[in-house]
Amino acid sequence: MTNSTLSRARAEWFGGGFPALRRDVLAGMVGTFALIPEVIAFSFVAGVDPAVGLFASFVIGVVIAFAGGRPAMISGAAGSVALVAAALVASHGLQYLLAATVLAGVIQIVFGLLRLDVLMRFVSRSVRTGFVNALAILIFSAQVPQMIGVTWHTYALIAAGLAIIYLVPRVFTAIPSPLICIVALTAFAMLVPMPIATVADLGLLPDSLPRFFVPDVLFGWETLAIIAPYALAMAVVGLLESMMTASVVDDLTETTSSKARECTGLGLANVAAGFFGGIAGCGMIGQTVGNVRFGGRGRVSTLTAGVFLLVLIVALRPFVAQVPVAALVAIMIMVSVETFSWGSLREVVRHPKTSSVVMLATVAVTIATHNLAAGVTVGVLLSGVFFAFKVMRLMRVDVSYDEASDTRVYTVGGQIFFASAEIFSDRFDLRETARNVRIDLTQAHLWDVTAIGALEATVAKLRRHGTRVELVGLNEASAILVDRHGSAIQNS
Repeated sequence: MTNSTLSRARAEWFGGGFPALRRDVLAGMVGTFALIPEVIAFSFVAGVDPAVGLFASFVIGVVIAFAGGRPAMISGAAGSVALVAAALVASHGLQYLLAATVLAGVIQIVFGLLRLDVLMRFVSRSVRTGFVNALAILIFSAQVPQMIGVTWHTYALIAAGLAIIYLVPRVFTAIPSPLICIVALTAFAMLVPMPIATVADLGLLPDSLPRFFVPDVLFGWETLAIIAPYALAMAVVGLLESMMTASVVDDLTETTSSKARECTGLGLANVAAGFFGGIAGCGMIGQTVGNVRFGGRGRVSTLTAGVFLLVLIVALRPFVAQVPVAALVAIMIMVSVETFSWGSLREVVRHPKTSSVVMLATVAVTIATHNLAAGVTVGVLLSGVFFAFKVMRLMRVDVSYDEASDTRVYTVGGQIFFASAEIFSDRFDLRETARNVRIDLTQAHLWDVTAIGALEATVAKLRRHGTRVELVGLNEASAILVDRHGSAIQNS
């Protein structure tokens, strides 16, 4: 291990000394409390016991703290992965889900080793903004069921929780206000019994430690054929959500992270989760944003979130069971408000229409499907289409005529590729009356075989009419493409 690697590791774990270490621990504890209700809910979505999601979040949190590429990011059993897993559990049961979780982790490790994280470069700022806004809306909407059909006591506790969260930091900042909110409202609810929902009402908490075991499935091609499609889907969805979450943390903390390491780290975490009876997981942006907002910056906050989760659900199980759901709702409302990019509402009018459409489409698809990966995929595709359309319109062909030499000169400028190739072809008059045609490509670039095919077809048609065609100005890259794929073109 080099000195620079040791220095980086030391900074990620202990940078900032004791004050930063204390903030990491407290922020990680806040993230843990925010983790519990969502993980339990996602476990029901996947059709498994809460213990499966909770144990997975513990294992993933601990492993990713050491192996991940983005300090301060909290990972666990997530809803997007649970949606993919639900069909497999319904058709084949829990053991096949655990096997698929292990395979998904292996796929993610391969993705990281192949450095496929570079695909994140195709995610535009508009898509990221849409991702964040959609997530904020989904976080808030997930709290709505906890506020329907309840007594006034629940609303009063939510209001009290929000007051604590927003007012306490004005006079006291040593302990994150959400943590104070949980302790204060739990103590009050225990002293003053009232008809409210508690964590115990969300599902049965585990009463033992996770144990290592191999999924009980028949190892063979038949099993692989069953789990492979689900494993690939879980791997891709998990990576996409983790990469997006890492990018959000990069922006919030004004730092950089290793996306390739995050891929392999998540893969290792999911392999471990599968062998400890847990479902596959990924970065959880709501909990991560909460962690960062309350001071979490290093790997200690990630480790704390994982370890403290096990402490809560096993050692402090009776206390956690009494935590009012209203306290957790108040925290998640705060997270949703802090997550939403309010400035983007002004940008919808000020930014180019295409950028606004991409952002709004990402939000709309994500909310409609409750699938962050689907929203991001649509946003990326729209960004690509709009970009290709914009570049296509920049392509031009100017026509001039040299009477002395009876030569028609076509001066081409811009990018010629699959989207602009047809426009390029249409600019040429195939009933050319001049004896000579010169195609000047000095200001143009040929990008793909579609562009080469359009150029080749145009030259061939002109020559069939008895016109002498000359190509000039091909740059080196374009000339190489012509030599390889434009056999009918004679480059003069």
